[in-house]
Amino acid sequence: MHRRGAVIEREVKAVVPDPAAVAARLVAAGAERIYRGRMDDTRYDRAGEFTARDEVIRRRVYRGEGDPPREVLGWKGPVAVEAGTKLRREIEIEARGDVGGWLEAAGFEPVHRIDRYVEWYRLGAATVRLEWYPRMDVLVEIEGDHADIERAIDSSGIPRAAFSAESLIDFVARYEARGTKAILTVEALDRAPATWQAASE
Repeated sequence: MHRRGAVIEREVKAVVPDPAAVAARLVAAGAERIYRGRMDDTRYDRAGEFTARDEVIRRRVYRGEGDPPREVLGWKGPVAVEAGTKLRREIEIEARGDVGGWLEAAGFEPVHRIDRYVEWYRLGAATVRLEWYPRMDVLVEIEGDHADIERAIDSSGIPRAAFSAESLIDFVARYEARGTKAILTVEALDRAPATWQAASE
């Protein structure tokens, strides 16, 4: 089991008009791709107590191309915003076994799920993640300290003004304001192709 002690997560997000172009720019700037595949998140709560404190208990399953599934249990603290960057404390534990069963035995219930296909890059001390959802805009999330985030934004070719500290729910709302319902789980597609499948056809 791998543990990661409490860290301060700093991140910004933006809509990606052309994922292939952004990936090419990142590689040209020296980025290394460290993961490609599914990243499925399930959020848990216990009678609403964590949501009430603006905290998150999350089980994340990585299904990398050609790799066995890997599970990570995480806790996130309340959100703060500083200089246009979202901040929150985070602790993650990589585990084997029935993580979902353990959570439910401890009184937690699944309350929300998000399925994504991602390409994850490391550029210096920053990480850059391109995220395809079953049906929504492609997003990019950049994490690191302030200077590393700014360097990664410059390398992406996306205008700085497009990035914000907003949460996924805000990007969903803007997508739906254009007249199409966002879908965040593969199951809800009812066998229609996901965005990442449609893009490769």
